[in-house]
Amino acid sequence: MRRQDLDWLRVIVFAILIFYHVGMFFVPWDFHIKNNVLYHWLVYPMWFVNQWRLPILFVISGMGTYYALQKRSGKAFVWERIKRLYIPLAFGMAFIIPPQVYIERIAKKQFAGNYFDFWLSDAFSGVYPNGNFSWHHLWFLVYLLLFSLVLTPIFLYLKNHQITQISLRIEALATKPLGLYAFIIPLFFIESFIEPFFPVTHALVGDWFTIINYLTLFLFGFLLVNLKEVFWSTVEKNRKYYLILGVINFSLLLFITHFFEDSVYRHFPEALIKVVNLWSWILALFGFASKHLNRNSNALKYSNEAVYPFYILHQTVMIIVAYYLIDLNWSLGLKSGIMIISTFGFTWLIYELLIRRWRFIRPLFGLKNQNRLNTAT
Repeated sequence: MRRQDLDWLRVIVFAILIFYHVGMFFVPWDFHIKNNVLYHWLVYPMWFVNQWRLPILFVISGMGTYYALQKRSGKAFVWERIKRLYIPLAFGMAFIIPPQVYIERIAKKQFAGNYFDFWLSDAFSGVYPNGNFSWHHLWFLVYLLLFSLVLTPIFLYLKNHQITQISLRIEALATKPLGLYAFIIPLFFIESFIEPFFPVTHALVGDWFTIINYLTLFLFGFLLVNLKEVFWSTVEKNRKYYLILGVINFSLLLFITHFFEDSVYRHFPEALIKVVNLWSWILALFGFASKHLNRNSNALKYSNEAVYPFYILHQTVMIIVAYYLIDLNWSLGLKSGIMIISTFGFTWLIYELLIRRWRFIRPLFGLKNQNRLNTAT
């Protein structure tokens, strides 16, 4: 049975992504273009969100894979993944991402000319950042497709063998309030022994920490949702404890990074705190969503379909808007407000007037064609 709380969480986390990418324009972290004034204090809320926003998306994706495989064969599932992930990726790299690269190049005075000159002559020359061909924020689709293809044999085995020694042990752990924290063990080893040697690049090749870490979380999602009500009952009942542990561990993370120099003595405690922190917030979010969001509505039906096109389009819209605000001496509140409203507004107009209503465009954004379109009231 489909769980509406998972759909709501997916919509909410992708909405947070828009706010996060707007924030990237204002913080002193590397991004495609930057505001004329950077705000160092904004790093803290950004860092908080950054601890769990991508991990929970991959866990949710693993859970969604479980449901998708219940009504499909392995071959049908792989073909469906290719259609829903590869086609939007290819289309996005050809038409959605180039405007972002163009804005970056003209902002940094690395190209002179109009967009059509850029697209025809330079958009596909070389690989970003040295060249211009890139998947930018669509890296998520690349990794999700890879994980789906690699793990399909394991998922099919688990689908056909519902009761195994592993599933019984996981179920026994899940019945205990802190039993689900056993899942942090592999995350701790990945954080401790792989992360220091493979910086996050989202370039796929050589991005071993990102691949192994998120593939593990993707697999966790499948395993956890396979527990059915055992998992949901546990996280709902213990959601407040997970929230408290999340607050404590994020506070510890701030403390250890501010008062201890980076060294081997700090590395392992920090790695443990990081994985306990991210897992606590993930469990807490699942628990609160199970308690308060497991209900359907027309708003959810509309948002659940719109979220994929919003994800594909939002950063391009945002960067175009941001380019015209760079040198204006306006406040953070005014600039960020304009960017947030414009990004949601223009993306919604494109989705509602173009993508949602045209059968030949829908598959380019990962949407199925339907005889009747649902309308939100």
